[in-house]
Amino acid sequence: MDFFISPAYAAGGQSSPGLLDFVFPIALLVLFYFMLVRPQAKRAKEHKSMQSALAKGDEVVTDGGLMGKILDIGEHAILVQFADNLEVKVRRESISAVLPKGTLKKL
Repeated sequence: MDFFISPAYAAGGQSSPGLLDFVFPIALLVLFYFMLVRPQAKRAKEHKSMQSALAKGDEVVTDGGLMGKILDIGEHAILVQFADNLEVKVRRESISAVLPKGTLKKL
């Protein structure tokens, strides 16, 4: 645990912490940003752009894993056809992926 506080400073010595004592926490913050914050922001941006690009006829997968075809798009809800006689309105945010055209026919 010497990297948090130097032994001389912990023992009550009058020496002040050096510059190297501040490098480790700063390096942790930089690593945290590049490993967690930046990739999450990138994924959120890609997901938002995917949701704004949805169009009628797109084959999509919902967060629940259901695959269907978009019939109608509203401002907050999308009408998705999961089977011949099964049409369900889902929230725009619940669309997790867009499938390539013809995927549903192959299944």
